[in-house]
Amino acid sequence: MKAFRVVDFEKPAMFCDIPRQEPQHGQVELKIEACGLNFADLLMQKNQYQDTPSVPFTMGLEVAGAITAVGPNTKSPKIGTRVTVFAGQGGLAEYGYFPAERLIEIPDTMPSEVAAGFQVAYGTSHLALKHCAGLKKNNTLLVLGAAGGVGLTAVELGKYFGAQVLAAARGKEKLKIAQEFGADVLIDTNTDNLVEVVKSLGGADVVYDPIGGELFKEAMRACKPEAKILTIGFASGDIPLIAANHLLVKNLSVIGLNWGGYLKFNPTVLSNSLRELMELYKQEKLTPHISHIYPFSETTAALELIKNRKSTGKVVVKI
Repeated sequence: MKAFRVVDFEKPAMFCDIPRQEPQHGQVELKIEACGLNFADLLMQKNQYQDTPSVPFTMGLEVAGAITAVGPNTKSPKIGTRVTVFAGQGGLAEYGYFPAERLIEIPDTMPSEVAAGFQVAYGTSHLALKHCAGLKKNNTLLVLGAAGGVGLTAVELGKYFGAQVLAAARGKEKLKIAQEFGADVLIDTNTDNLVEVVKSLGGADVVYDPIGGELFKEAMRACKPEAKILTIGFASGDIPLIAANHLLVKNLSVIGLNWGGYLKFNPTVLSNSLRELMELYKQEKLTPHISHIYPFSETTAALELIKNRKSTGKVVVKI
């Protein structure tokens, strides 16, 4: 079978022919239909992600597909069931082998392309805003990178929770999409003074930051006392240094979120969150946005799109 693999951290990822296997105890085999791409995929290629596997490995953190085989003595949905799974690797291949305990059945109304890009983006924002920040109705939520894969879900869920949502992104086209998903105020980080705009509206109660760098520093200056800053990632490539005395003076909290990490220390919180999100989807309260769907053969181009921050919403590879 074909798989898109990292065989050496000093070389670009490449297509390889590898043997199809038999699922082991606790595993299922999926015929993969789609794989959602994430910024973490770019970091894993260079061994810069906290959960990077040892080489060689098949890329692709989250997938959707149909069960084709079940390992011995394994409790699993029946063969043919459509499921999605976050596994951390193995998604960019024709078949994959994943823990049965992580499978989530896909609603009949959810296309595989949507399911493949659903867990990480929505799961991250839901866990961050509800569990970590305790976002309340009428809070002011500032979302940085508001048109990106996770940023757009933070805008949408922020509105669902009843917050006033301030969307910050680069350029009018990206901001237009954030507005379509419910943003109340649009901040163009190419031209607007983020600190002045946010302070003119009373300041931020919660900041959702997948970007880092200078935007983190600006957002911190725009916070109300007792605000919570959620560090989701560092798409800018710049990990900001935080002056603890600034946190003290303004009574601020900075909360880190490694969504996948919850699988190791509190999987119940994560699984409950995903179940709630699937119900919201069934009730048509969520509208996942996929900006690009690439064929498997163009996986490198799909990753370049994320690298250059030219996508809005999710980028998905159709296997």
